[in-house]
Amino acid sequence: MVFDRLLDPIFNPLLVLGPLWALVIMSFFISLVIIIIYKYTTDQNLMKQLKEELKEIQKEMKDLKDKPQEAMKVQKRAMQTNMKYMMQSMKSTLFTFIPIIILFGWLNAHLAFVPLMPNEEFTISAFFDKQVEGSAEIIVPGQIEVMGDIQKEIINGQADWTLSGEAGKYTIGVEYNERSYMKNLIIDDQNYEKIDQKYKGDVKSIRINNDSLKVLNIFGWRLGWLGTYIILSILFSIGLRKVMKVY
Repeated sequence: MVFDRLLDPIFNPLLVLGPLWALVIMSFFISLVIIIIYKYTTDQNLMKQLKEELKEIQKEMKDLKDKPQEAMKVQKRAMQTNMKYMMQSMKSTLFTFIPIIILFGWLNAHLAFVPLMPNEEFTISAFFDKQVEGSAEIIVPGQIEVMGDIQKEIINGQADWTLSGEAGKYTIGVEYNERSYMKNLIIDDQNYEKIDQKYKGDVKSIRINNDSLKVLNIFGWRLGWLGTYIILSILFSIGLRKVMKVY
């Protein structure tokens, strides 16, 4: 959460472009940073040599299809060369691992779920301990409208409310047995975070029921931010490696 707040001023303007273009730019940026770090933290002459050696070994293995014993020896060489290549690559991973995890956290916080749109209805659910019975009451500020009763019967450990409100950051809550369970709520067409919070007590969790965000649609195959990022990063990495002559 701390890193999200630090990254928001830098990357939040991308959300204005929409989730797909935001991911395109972020994927390119992350791929570029990884390739640059990889290039300058590895011995590129050695990496080139190892790649060429692997290609030669692959050719040898094709020619030895009918000679299994000799093919096994060549395969052993391939494994040793591949291990050397991987060990060299691990150096750059040490430099990029933590920054990439932080950026992934930001992407997950902002592009994982459909945003709550201003003045459009959404539902909130409170989940209770199995033994809990009776009714619970929703607590909302004046800018939030509750559709129906603010007090709802707890059925099978769950109570649901339908809300609507203006754009903004709010504190809402659920009151049960003279105790209030409070949480933050953001209504903003550029805030894609799923709001789900757990508690200790009769109320186990409060969840905003916004759907997962599907960023990319490939012939009916709908992908979220992670699947879209993986495809884009592979394409960008292949292109950047060729342009920057990285092995």
